[in-house]
Amino acid sequence: MLYLSGLSAALALVLVLGSTEALKEGECEVCVNFLGNFYQLLKDNNVNFNSADIEKAIIKSCKDAKGKENRFCYYIGATSDAATKMINEVSKPLSYHVPVEKICEKLKRKDGQICELKYDKQLDLTTVDLKKLKVKDLKKILEEWGESCKGCAEKSDFIRKITDLMPKYAPAAAKARTDL
Repeated sequence: MLYLSGLSAALALVLVLGSTEALKEGECEVCVNFLGNFYQLLKDNNVNFNSADIEKAIIKSCKDAKGKENRFCYYIGATSDAATKMINEVSKPLSYHVPVEKICEKLKRKDGQICELKYDKQLDLTTVDLKKLKVKDLKKILEEWGESCKGCAEKSDFIRKITDLMPKYAPAAAKARTDL
């Protein structure tokens, strides 16, 4: 009898300690950022905070999402090609105004990949030496701008394309650069 009471106390302690996994600084940054912006959008547009309306709004927001935020939408099942549906794990808590950090903690327990998403580091185009970047990074800059470099065979071709487009997409960086 004493053994069972000790066992149940230990089990209760494990359950309590296991459920208090708070997010660390910088953890789940895509989840927290996307849901924080989404929650603010809901408040600004005076959307009814019920689960069905929130789900429709999430799906609508995810259609425009790109990059890591699109991947987040895929993981929660808010994209048309998603394999799973966990969208209600987001919509229900949001309908009760649960903080987005708590929602992301719960999502982390369901699918650890959600919190592994991190934003790519942004390059400071005013100071970076384009010649020292990898071609992959140069392609990424063009991709972020919605451009491509058709016929580019060498690194110098990508650099030339970026410097030509910089006044259009990053005018402040173009002015600050002295090597143009």
